[in-house]
Amino acid sequence: MSQSTNTILMIRPYGFRANEQTATSNYFQKNTDEKSSVELTLVAQKEFDTFVDVLKKQGVNVIVYQDTGKQDTPDSIFPNNWLSFHEDATVALYPMMAENRRLERQESVLELVEAAGFKINNFIDYTGAELEGVFLEGTGSIVLDRVNRKAYCALSPRADEELFIEFCEDFEYTPVIFEAYQTVGGSRKPIYHTNVLMCVADRYAVVCLDAVDDKKDRRTLEKTLKFDGKKIIALSEEQMHSFAGNMLQVQSQYGKTQLVMSQQAHDALRPDQLQTLKSLDPLIVVSLPTIESCGGGSARCMMAEVFLPTSK
Repeated sequence: MSQSTNTILMIRPYGFRANEQTATSNYFQKNTDEKSSVELTLVAQKEFDTFVDVLKKQGVNVIVYQDTGKQDTPDSIFPNNWLSFHEDATVALYPMMAENRRLERQESVLELVEAAGFKINNFIDYTGAELEGVFLEGTGSIVLDRVNRKAYCALSPRADEELFIEFCEDFEYTPVIFEAYQTVGGSRKPIYHTNVLMCVADRYAVVCLDAVDDKKDRRTLEKTLKFDGKKIIALSEEQMHSFAGNMLQVQSQYGKTQLVMSQQAHDALRPDQLQTLKSLDPLIVVSLPTIESCGGGSARCMMAEVFLPTSK
């Protein structure tokens, strides 16, 4: 069992723009009316292609699926929200709050992963919960400690507690549940996805404890991470707003672990935090300003980890 993988699925955007259907709960999105969707897509594609090149140069296997544009899928660049791949050849499919994000679930994506040499034997499909207005948006809503079988979830309109517990029962994880908030217009609003406030790696965790307002929840979160031997790099809320929590540990094809983050996240970190992270893992830093501002997601959101067994 490994916390990280050397294979990542990424989806190259076709009609990228700020998604009006997600803006009501994603306070990381910024207004970008000054550019057309065509212009935004071209810039986002350039950022995406550079990201893929950087990962490949660092020995990460990247499976790239080109969004076809047959559906209106402005957020297709963030596939980790609608599916996750697991070691027992299972794929989980998740219920999405935004109707246009449900269109991202394309069988051709799974066919590409199988064509790349991976085995899919089973599906666990939670998408029927959409009919009841219940959502759980993949490894956006859920941050997994795969080695210690802990699953972290900050409850929000996009992360339902009962469905999260059902996921934990299905995949045999111990749930760690809390509420996390950010200040928006002077008031505290739920953070839309857990993976913007925390990243769990093999020996450490980067987490914005300040976002967990309830002191008991905060202590439980901190104690759980420390109990499992994680060194905690604590973020401020300001750093979290710069996507400093939206990181992912990956492996090269030679088993070497590395930590992926955006340039904005990197620049938000203090020198001592950067020094600590560099002592734990080499850093992969990519510039994603347009994707971050329009999409309200960053480097981690763009990577769906492939833990499936190979078919050979």
